[in-house]
Amino acid sequence: MKYDFTTIIERKGKDSLAVELPSKDETVGGFVDGVKLKEGFSIIPMWVADMNFATVPTITQKVIERVQHPLFGYFELTDEYFDAIIHWHQDRYHVEGLKADHIGYENGVLGGVCSALDVFCEPGENVILQSPTYIGFTHCCEDNGYHMILNPMYKDEKNIWRIDYELLEKQVVENQVHVAIFNSPHNPTGRVWEKEEIERVMEIYKKHDVMVISDEIWADIIMPGYQHIPTQSISEDAKMRTVALYAPSKTFNLAGLVGSYHVIYNKSLADRIQHASKRSHYNHVNVLSMHALIGAYCEEGKQWLDELCEVLNDNIQYACHFIQEHFEGVTVSQPQGTYMLFIDCEQYCKQHQVSIKEVLKEGFNVGVVWQNGEPFFKEYSIRINLALPHSLVVEAFDRLHQYVFHN
Repeated sequence: MKYDFTTIIERKGKDSLAVELPSKDETVGGFVDGVKLKEGFSIIPMWVADMNFATVPTITQKVIERVQHPLFGYFELTDEYFDAIIHWHQDRYHVEGLKADHIGYENGVLGGVCSALDVFCEPGENVILQSPTYIGFTHCCEDNGYHMILNPMYKDEKNIWRIDYELLEKQVVENQVHVAIFNSPHNPTGRVWEKEEIERVMEIYKKHDVMVISDEIWADIIMPGYQHIPTQSISEDAKMRTVALYAPSKTFNLAGLVGSYHVIYNKSLADRIQHASKRSHYNHVNVLSMHALIGAYCEEGKQWLDELCEVLNDNIQYACHFIQEHFEGVTVSQPQGTYMLFIDCEQYCKQHQVSIKEVLKEGFNVGVVWQNGEPFFKEYSIRINLALPHSLVVEAFDRLHQYVFHN
């Protein structure tokens, strides 16, 4: 490989929530009360969704180049910024007809979700989402007074997460739903939706006049053999009723720089959402974030991303095979996208008469810092970040085998 995905980079003291929060006072007490890291074990961060890989060099080059100019005054987004996004969508998602007028800056995807919710509905109204549900969406809804209607997904005979379309339509009608949050690819299950699946969802939303907020922040983290299909590309109606949200942050590990964007083809809708986001005066572009995106969305960024997805796919296959072979009572559906693994420990917990929190703490004790899946509305589940050098993934699963799922 051209790029380095094997070096273990020390992140402590370098502004990393992933390692700083769980390792406060050399314990895991900053993350989970009463959990002491056993002597001889290091922290392996497998919870918050950022990566433990150095980003593509063109990003740091662009940022350094800009920092070397000593003025950081007011500015506007450049043509180069918009052109980078347009070409990226054309190359990666096969989108035609995207123009600068359709693109708008957002400080964060969740901020864009909140602005769209503000336009689409009033506090107290219902918003439908598939569950398991990303906790960020829960905060967007609950913190702003919206009521969530959860549309539970199920696993088919091939252990693949699916949408229950009949239930979805029933819930839309019975709860008078007119706003949906759609997550594509889906976090935390890792589903990369097929075109036919998105078509069925959008037909239901068209039939019942449901406006759609489509979070597509994971659009680039796609495993070999799969393809991200933009929600807006499904039909002309989908194009006009959907607010799509993207960012280079998940793809290139740029969450700390802040910077996302929306794609809205419906001008009237775009004007209303831009107005909503401006009311708080929070939605201002960081000049370094703009240059970081330009450094990411380039030819070298494409090459780096292709290698990244190969590395992540190897980690995913290793972890899923290891679970199947060694963790009796634990099941997982192999993700088709994202770098998150969502495991189900219900059978294990019931067999051993332990709670999911007890399982989590046993992992924390030996430095495997993973994430409770219950806030995603899936009991007995754990979310695991696999965006680490392969040697750390192997070490983490060896620890889980020896100290957690060892009976």
